[in-house]
Amino acid sequence: MSFDPVFAFGTTAAAALIGLGVTHALDKSSLESQPVAVSELVVLGAGSFDHPQPGEFLKQNHPVAAPIMQETIDAPFEIMKYHVSASEYGRCVTDGACKPADSLSVGSVPATGVSFIDAEAYAAWLSARTGQAWRLPTDVEWAYAAGERFRSDIEGNESDPKNPARRWLAQYRTEASLGRKSDPEPRTQGAFGINSKGLADLAGNVWEWTSTCYVHATMASDGAGITSSIDNCGVHVVEGFHRTYMSNFIRDGKSGGCAVGTPPDNLGFRLVRNRLSLVQAALRRFGLF
Repeated sequence: MSFDPVFAFGTTAAAALIGLGVTHALDKSSLESQPVAVSELVVLGAGSFDHPQPGEFLKQNHPVAAPIMQETIDAPFEIMKYHVSASEYGRCVTDGACKPADSLSVGSVPATGVSFIDAEAYAAWLSARTGQAWRLPTDVEWAYAAGERFRSDIEGNESDPKNPARRWLAQYRTEASLGRKSDPEPRTQGAFGINSKGLADLAGNVWEWTSTCYVHATMASDGAGITSSIDNCGVHVVEGFHRTYMSNFIRDGKSGGCAVGTPPDNLGFRLVRNRLSLVQAALRRFGLF
């Protein structure tokens, strides 16, 4: 599979442009009068890697491990080195474009207590304020950026119809072997170190929203491929210490999700910047560029 970052420009951000009016959103005089600081970015080159697919996979109506597929990043992309901070998110709140986060954190601590809807609102606001196209990363982009720190879903072996408890026990043993303990207090940027690709705090105690929808898929009886799938875009992939799934309105990961594994301590996000301008990205999405 291949991925073109141009077409991943967030739907909420694109809709915000239409609502604001592209000309108004990109009025240079208004943008220059109120500059917005942007987080440090890391540029990742093109490449390919094997990636366990996100979602729920069934074979003959029983859960199975996610298939592993080769994914290709066709072109370089830019991603924030750090999570969006509480102070950065607070500027969007001050402008009236974002709802206040549930967390009371301030300063360079990651903005947490934010939903997928909140993250999309921030991306739309930042895009309009800077004239650049900002969006959440896809699951594939996030995994590529995470490198050695990526961990997929907590999974057991293929389900045994005669004894479903075997899969649950396998999942429990897998999670227990990771030795993760609750760690609810967000830390300052950089507290969890830098990975091999130059990104900070991946797989720490802040899970990150992505733009990838939850998928319910059926595998062929011989396991050779996917025969059908349904996207549920009311739920999105969340990446962190392990991959999980959350409803779009959830701000507290401990309040509920739809995957195996200890729930996230915190929900936050970082963004990708498209190399096309905001206008070009919006026009291209609608086939006009």
